[in-house]
Amino acid sequence: MMLTFLAQLALAGQPLQLSEHCPPSFELTAQNQCQLVTRYDLYDSLQNKGVGGTKTALPKARDGFSPQQIDLGRFLFFDPLLSGNHQQACASCHQPALGFADGKALSTGAHGDSGNRSAPSLWNVAYLTQLFWDGRAKTLEQQALIPLFAKHEMANTPEQLLAELSSNAQYPALFRQAFPGKEQIDLTQVATALTAFQSSLISLNSKYDQYAHGFHEALNEEEIKGLNVFRSFVARCSECHTPPLFTNQQIAVIGTPEPDGMPFDPGAGSEPGKEKWRGGFKVPSLRNVALTAPYMHSGRFATLEEAAEFYTKGRGHAVPKGEQLQLHWHIWEPKLSPEEINQLAIFMNTLTDQSLLPAIPQELPSGLPLPAELQTTNDNNKGITP
Repeated sequence: MMLTFLAQLALAGQPLQLSEHCPPSFELTAQNQCQLVTRYDLYDSLQNKGVGGTKTALPKARDGFSPQQIDLGRFLFFDPLLSGNHQQACASCHQPALGFADGKALSTGAHGDSGNRSAPSLWNVAYLTQLFWDGRAKTLEQQALIPLFAKHEMANTPEQLLAELSSNAQYPALFRQAFPGKEQIDLTQVATALTAFQSSLISLNSKYDQYAHGFHEALNEEEIKGLNVFRSFVARCSECHTPPLFTNQQIAVIGTPEPDGMPFDPGAGSEPGKEKWRGGFKVPSLRNVALTAPYMHSGRFATLEEAAEFYTKGRGHAVPKGEQLQLHWHIWEPKLSPEEINQLAIFMNTLTDQSLLPAIPQELPSGLPLPAELQTTNDNNKGITP
């Protein structure tokens, strides 16, 4: 096998250098920290603005990481060295071209194992306070390491991961650039770097955002009709998928059906003492939702229209026999017409914005090739390097 370009650099004694620049939408401070700056910073809170109103503030985002930490996280995110068999990267289940999801109803692990839930999008995770579908992780650092060591996901071990990173020709020097004064690579640094990169995935320049900031012509008549249905007290979409983040960051029990043949998923109610959350899942952000089909925690619905139609079929209509779920009070019977359902789908397409896609590395520090599922899209990737 031919040596990769990075391997050749290592042999030539020319180490890879991490970026010294922040990604777009971030400003570099004198302390070498990247601070997020958006137009939403001009607005105040959601209070007294009406549900889902425009020109309302976003919650506080995770930021303050160095450019080097973000760039190191980018390499780690795309590198299959992080999986036990070197076949899968974080980006395998969170592909940039698919809204940082994977287009599957149920994600697949490094050994071909099928999971029991779909891969959620990572856009704007810097704002989220609950991670995973069941909300069990409260920080990105907590979330970052769990898939690495789950047997049905990346199937690695802490010992193997640290040994391979430490013995690699490039990674020790890269970690020292990102974490000055740290001579040994540890899991805290891995989690921090992955968190830094994921926190840089900002999507806030959709057609909706332009409309929300005052450019009325950004949305056409049908899209505005869809927005009005979305915000209406009849449909009540915005009460859970509250703009501008398009989630209220809560767990909701809505009674979504499982795919045929799959057992009931208790979600956030799987642990003793949390029975009231049985069947409950995190309310996902709808940003870039047009790119992340299929929908719901198990990919039950193939289209936005199908997902919207679920809510209009009646409270608890899909709850399995014998399950006594405490359904969210917003779930009722709006009786939306086919035209209104179509208008909702049209509006949700206006939440698409991938203008700040990060660049997929052309070569990885490990010298390994990109996972196969990423190689087909890499040539067309127009992402921005931090």
